[in-house]
Amino acid sequence: MSVNSVQNTTAASQSSSSTSVGGLAAGSVQAMQNQFLTLLVTQMQNQDPLNPMDNSQITSQLAQLSTVNGINNLNTTMNSLSSALLSNQVLQSASLIGKTVMADGNSMALQNGSASYGVTLPQAVDSMTVTISDAAGNAVQTLNLGAQQAGTLSLQWNGMTSAGTQAPNGNYSFSVKASQGGTSVAATTLSPSVVSSVSQNAQGVQLNLANGSTVGLSAVQQIS
Repeated sequence: MSVNSVQNTTAASQSSSSTSVGGLAAGSVQAMQNQFLTLLVTQMQNQDPLNPMDNSQITSQLAQLSTVNGINNLNTTMNSLSSALLSNQVLQSASLIGKTVMADGNSMALQNGSASYGVTLPQAVDSMTVTISDAAGNAVQTLNLGAQQAGTLSLQWNGMTSAGTQAPNGNYSFSVKASQGGTSVAATTLSPSVVSSVSQNAQGVQLNLANGSTVGLSAVQQIS
């Protein structure tokens, strides 16, 4: 095996692992470095005195080895940093337990004549209508909320139906239609729920909500 072939093997192995933070195991990299240096020294000891190795070639090979080693050290550092940031995220997320968060969803719970829900608008609209339906999918109320500004809106429903009666406590769903100048605007519906616990998986830190759903931190639009 030539020095160049060992160097190519080292670089290829490092490249194949670059997609996962951490790269090659430290022992594997060290073994390749030792093999590379051993072969380089052997090659220099057995070179033809009349046709010695080019200094630039030796320098280039040593530089490549140093680069591979530097990349592995960088990956190791990034792996440690990623673990530290994730642990910090878990600790910070634990402070959300017991708080109400708004995340993607279209459900609301009516209790004692009050139900909270939310809507995120990408731009200001001159018309927004909210249709509230019961568990069977029957529309019980349509709210014309008129013009609204862009951003996340925290809204309330007082439980009154279109017939002027008080809707019973329970779970309801809602949909939103918004437009600006007659052009439809895509609105994102948000459901509130209390954070009951925090967990961690391959997707990162997850908030386990009292309504049975699980959302990532990035999905949370509002905290109260």
